[in-house]
Amino acid sequence: MITLFAMVIVAVMVALVVDRAARRAEQAARARTEAALLASYARTVLTSPYPLVRLLEKVRENFGLTSVALLEHRHGKWERVACVGPTPCDEPDEADVDVPVTPEVHLALRGKALEAADRRALEAAAGQALLALRQQRMAAQTADAQRRAETTELRTALLSAVGHDLRTPLTSIKAAAGSLRDPELRLSEEDTGELLATVEESADRLAGLVDNLLDSSRLATGAVQPQLRAVAYDEVVALALSGIDDRRHVLVDVDERLPLVLADAGLLERVVANVIDNALRHGRPGSSVNGEPVVEVRASAHASQVELRVVDRGRGLPKGAGDALFQPFQRLGDRDATSGVGLGLSVAKGFTEAMGGAITAEDTPGGGLTVVISLPAKEDA
Repeated sequence: MITLFAMVIVAVMVALVVDRAARRAEQAARARTEAALLASYARTVLTSPYPLVRLLEKVRENFGLTSVALLEHRHGKWERVACVGPTPCDEPDEADVDVPVTPEVHLALRGKALEAADRRALEAAAGQALLALRQQRMAAQTADAQRRAETTELRTALLSAVGHDLRTPLTSIKAAAGSLRDPELRLSEEDTGELLATVEESADRLAGLVDNLLDSSRLATGAVQPQLRAVAYDEVVALALSGIDDRRHVLVDVDERLPLVLADAGLLERVVANVIDNALRHGRPGSSVNGEPVVEVRASAHASQVELRVVDRGRGLPKGAGDALFQPFQRLGDRDATSGVGLGLSVAKGFTEAMGGAITAEDTPGGGLTVVISLPAKEDA
């Protein structure tokens, strides 16, 4: 009897020790699971661009729920800030499990009732959801503030540049028209022709400015839809030069046997015209040197790309200014009297990229700037 009693006592003690060890092991496993979940939630909030929805989706998957919604009490009623799963809750009272984060923010879960031990992880997840909500709102406010600042900066640059570049040709047109209409001013045929040429040139400058503004607006709104087909560089360059007054200063070396490129002929013509016009206005230091053209246009094929190079011998660009060259309203190295609103190369870059090509700037050996227009070759042409 004594032996039996001792064995019972030992068995009970062993059972208690084993039970306590099992409970400790279960608690440790649950703690490891909670730690892993919390680490996963924190990582989602820190790394995901849209952390709130992703966090709620993880909570739904981890706890086997039907839907999870983050509710916020605003303007006297509950609003769903974010939710995942079908039939999410509209109010905390509709939830199977309601986890209050703050008096105004609740995490509402639907699908099944959860154990009290799971609420610790849910409360931590709810706290992470509140952080994700605040993070998203701060990111949205920052993006909105940045957009407003960029819009203000763009508007200021536009008003400054356009105001100057509109006033100059309009003043020339008004002065020429006033001289032509003055009954007391007797003009020779030569003087009359010069005034009429001034009016025509100023009108062309206004038309070019308006075209660039409209093209820039189309690019900003994504309204450019290129019609791609096989195009020859030599034909496009000829069309582009036909609308440039100083084309006598341009030397063209484009072999007609080069592969055709896949492009929109109209857009590519505008690109080439803008780049050549920019080289003539900003690239040359003055008139032609020794009667030689100051701008050269060359073309060559490299692998699956065909490149058109517009080379000038002007002042070139300051070091590190290549990226800013194609930004709107940039006229690097210009003088105050230089015409142009600074949209030509920006429009050229937008049109080229819309056609699947690239436009870059590099230094010309010996001084100057070379703009490279690269477009894919039409393989079956």
